[in-house]
Amino acid sequence: MIKREAEKIILSLAEQFKAVAIIGPRQSGKTTLVRYIFKNKPYVNFENPDIRLYAMEDPRGFLSNYPDGAVFDEVQRVPEIFSYLQQILDESNNNGLFIITGSNNFLLQETISQSLAGRVGYLKLLPLTLNEIKDNKSTASQLIFKGFYPSLYSNSIKSSLWYSNYINTYVERDVRLIKNISNLVTFEKFLRLCAGRIGQLLNMNSLAIEIGVDNKTISAWIGVLETSFVLFRLQPYHKNFNKRIVKMPKIYFYDTGLAAALLGIQNSNQLDLHPFRGALFENMIIVDLLKTRFNKAKTNNLYFWRDNVGNEIDVLLDNGATITPIEIKSGQTVTTDYFKGIKYWNKLTKKEGGYVVYGGTMAQKRSNNITVVPYSKINNINNEE
Repeated sequence: MIKREAEKIILSLAEQFKAVAIIGPRQSGKTTLVRYIFKNKPYVNFENPDIRLYAMEDPRGFLSNYPDGAVFDEVQRVPEIFSYLQQILDESNNNGLFIITGSNNFLLQETISQSLAGRVGYLKLLPLTLNEIKDNKSTASQLIFKGFYPSLYSNSIKSSLWYSNYINTYVERDVRLIKNISNLVTFEKFLRLCAGRIGQLLNMNSLAIEIGVDNKTISAWIGVLETSFVLFRLQPYHKNFNKRIVKMPKIYFYDTGLAAALLGIQNSNQLDLHPFRGALFENMIIVDLLKTRFNKAKTNNLYFWRDNVGNEIDVLLDNGATITPIEIKSGQTVTTDYFKGIKYWNKLTKKEGGYVVYGGTMAQKRSNNITVVPYSKINNINNEE
């Protein structure tokens, strides 16, 4: 098993809270990790129809089988159980009693906030980080194409075959669970169009026209993709510094391999010269920064900034007291153009510092405290509150 960075903080949460909820996309390694950490706890998978029916029809009787707690997998399938779980947690003096996992953010958070608020410690577990993989042999294009789901690193399955199955399972099964979408063919077209808009401003009107549905439907479908950890919105930084700024979010995928599959990219060699390579490289870096935050049970503190004349910063890390600018460049050779955005930002904010993450291998320290970081070493970027 690949050692996960979240292991230590999950143990810490179990010491502080009566229950721990680990949520994230399907196949991100939640089950493997919790069964490894809590190997002495009974394991229950609510994807099993018999178990699910038992828990729904007789929740008290079902829970009486686990007086010392358990690991409950895909618990969003039985939301009825949460009200009964609340009483058990309230009557117990033990922390780390139940460990619950789920791949549907909305359903899980809604039921937990209603029944178990204050009793549960949260952690979002996304696919592997670059640091967890520790792959020094693959190129950036190979990593982008392969993606970061643990199954792809523990089995010899071809990534194109794995993602084809993942997309079919997701559209046919998970989407129906979240929202009753009748035309799944249209939804899958929408999913592929979103992959073609990685790193771009989210223009719902444009998507609505291209798909042939209204803006409300697009908004609801974006919500479905966010809820099931397929994509996320990177919000614009809110301070304008006396400039007119862009207020629309950008969209990125939680996994570049999935995005590449949706774009119809067949192999990593094809990606080397693909027009989306820069956007996918940017996506890989941004989501890796997000994974590192989530692995510490911290909230998303990433933003982008762009004014109305095109000055832009790819990522801002908002740590409250400090705002750190990051520029992302897929090229392997550092040029003066890489620093233009950060220099403009630092002049505007009267600060110095920042990072340039690029596709090369050599770290560099530049003037005005700007650090050039190879993509394979982005875990060295300081993002602490």
